[in-house]
Amino acid sequence: MADEALVVIDLQNDFCPGGALAVAGGDEIVPLVNDLIRHADHVVLTQDWHPAGHSSFASSHPGSQPFTMIDMPYGPQTLWPDHCIQGSLGSDFHSGLAWTKAELVIRKGFRPAIDSYSAFFENDRTTPTGLAAYLRERGIDTLTLVGLATDFCVAFSALDAVKHGFKTTVRLDACRGIDLNGSLETMLRRMRDAGVTLEDHLSD
Repeated sequence: MADEALVVIDLQNDFCPGGALAVAGGDEIVPLVNDLIRHADHVVLTQDWHPAGHSSFASSHPGSQPFTMIDMPYGPQTLWPDHCIQGSLGSDFHSGLAWTKAELVIRKGFRPAIDSYSAFFENDRTTPTGLAAYLRERGIDTLTLVGLATDFCVAFSALDAVKHGFKTTVRLDACRGIDLNGSLETMLRRMRDAGVTLEDHLSD
C-alpha cells in the first residue's frame, strides 16, 4: 500500500448542496470518502482556490450567463458562478470531511487568467501543479481518485494521471457529477478509453 495514494478532489462547501456551484448529492459521499481516507496510507487533497473576479466566473464577463462557453487564450472555457473564492466559507473543505490525514493539499485555479480542473495541470494543459513530481519522488505509482465533480475535476485529473503513467482508478460511488449537456457520459467514456479503471461498489 505504500506506493498507493488516495486523491480527494475538491470536496468543498461550494460544491456541496447549498453551495455556489452545488453538485447534486455532493455531501452524500463524505462518509465513504472518510472511510477510504482511514484505510489509505497516503492522502492528497485538491482545493479549488479562486481569487475574486476570476476569469472563469460569468460575473467577470458582462452579459454572460453561468454554464455558457467562451473562448479563452488557452481554448474553450465554461463560465461558472462565482465559487471557491480564496478564504471564503465556500472554499473550505466540507465540515464532515476527515481531511487532517492529508499529506499534501494542492490548490488550483489561483491564477486569475486561467481556470484549473485537473490536479496535475492548469486548463492550458501545460502549466503543472507539481503533483506528479511530488508523487514520483514519494515512490507512489498507483492512485485512487474520489470527489467532485466526476465529469470535470475528477475526470480531468484521472486523464492526466494516466498520461503521467500512474495506475489510476476512479471510485464512482465516491464521486458525484454535474452532467452539463451530457458531460458525464462523455467523460466516463474518455476515462475508459484512456485506461482509467472505473469502480462502482454500489453496483456490485
